Amino acid sequence: MAPPTAVAIHAITDTAAAALPEPLTVDGVAKRRHAAGKLSGGVAAATSSDLFKGFGYCKQRAKRWDGHLSKESRARQVRYSIRAPLVSMRMLSLGGGLPSSRYFPIEHLQVKVPAVGHFSEEETKESGVVLKAGKYDLSEGKGLYERGDCILSEEYTFATAVETAAPMGVGVVGIKMDDQGLLPEDMDDILTSWDENERGGARKPRLLYTVPSGQNPTGATQGLERRQALYKVAQKHDVYILEDEPYYFLQMEPYTTGGALTASLPQTHGDFLKALVPSLLSMDVDGRVMRLDSFSKVISPGSRVGWITASEQVVERFVRHSEVSVQNPSGLAQLTLYKLLDESWGHEGFLDWLMHIRKEYTQRRDLILNACEKHLPKDIVSWSPPMAGMFLWLKIDWTNHPEASGKDPVAIEGEIFQTCVDRGVLLSPGSWFRAEKFKHHDTLFFRATFAAAEGEQMEEAIRRFGGAVRGVFKIS
Repeated sequence: MAPPTAVAIHAITDTAAAALPEPLTVDGVAKRRHAAGKLSGGVAAATSSDLFKGFGYCKQRAKRWDGHLSKESRARQVRYSIRAPLVSMRMLSLGGGLPSSRYFPIEHLQVKVPAVGHFSEEETKESGVVLKAGKYDLSEGKGLYERGDCILSEEYTFATAVETAAPMGVGVVGIKMDDQGLLPEDMDDILTSWDENERGGARKPRLLYTVPSGQNPTGATQGLERRQALYKVAQKHDVYILEDEPYYFLQMEPYTTGGALTASLPQTHGDFLKALVPSLLSMDVDGRVMRLDSFSKVISPGSRVGWITASEQVVERFVRHSEVSVQNPSGLAQLTLYKLLDESWGHEGFLDWLMHIRKEYTQRRDLILNACEKHLPKDIVSWSPPMAGMFLWLKIDWTNHPEASGKDPVAIEGEIFQTCVDRGVLLSPGSWFRAEKFKHHDTLFFRATFAAAEGEQMEEAIRRFGGAVRGVFKIS
């Protein structure tokens, strides 16, 4: 029997005549925020970001991740106390177990903040206390792997990520890197050739942890094409991505060798935002990206407040985990941030602040790079100017060491580190950040940060480091 004639099928939808919503802009935030009204009421009242979301009917639905969730994550249930309706301003609640605010021993809390447009060092000092906020417990990947699994990351990565995974019986497999961060082709090769027998029975990784902007420790920033290629590899192998972006808003202008320590501010908020490399989350069409953000690098660490953005299913599982771990970030910290961000600065003021610290960090980066040009032996030490973040990754050509043929690079690293300590300067050895601690490496690095020390101290530190390297390598 002949197959039926092809028939053109046209989709029927009740939104066919609806206009697509305009992208949210800074100017549009105030209107949406006003429409949402007060987002919570009462003592420690529950609230939800659903109250503030815009319409998303024009977007694709995220795929489900049941097969990627761990047994522990799938088993978590909603706490009974959370099943109650969200508290409204008109509801009289006798259902909670929290004390009355009448009996809190704090009547008034005052924090001075710099006014918008007055962020200079002198004006900030005069304004009083600098607010402190930070990154709270983001053990976000725990629901996406089991004991005995392996996860992927850059070959040099945030040390705490590796230290967190190890006690849970989770291995970390490092992906090779260049000046733009992890190499998608190496990630593809690792996943394509994965052999469970050779990997001690570990199944093929289904989770990638990456820091795309100003990566810790290397300072590398993935360009747009690199991020697109990475996402395609993740789609090919059905890998879920944890996109950790604490340095996202600290993207900088290119460095000019020996240039003046000046950096320009963008003309408008729109110019600032357009100059940022798009995040992996912005190109996600599957719901396979969880983006992690934090106030720890753009305001100050201490109050332990961060936030995640992901598909509804994954966020719901994360909430279940948080309910039985951290529960919530500090209430006092949240109150302080609310007063600063919502009542004092607003979105415009926050963007003004981000533009300001981006300029400040750019000048600090230029200062440390100028110091490196001046004080480091370039036949031994090399580096690439970071385009974001607060770290400089210094590569040491250990093969130039007079005893290189009989020494391991780790031994030379230890020798440099101890000599630095003796000279009164501290940089972090690169081996501390290896994803695979026991794998042989034939490279040697040190990480320096330009975030903390003041200008003269920073240059003196680099001078001492250069002296330590010269001493170890026995050069004048």
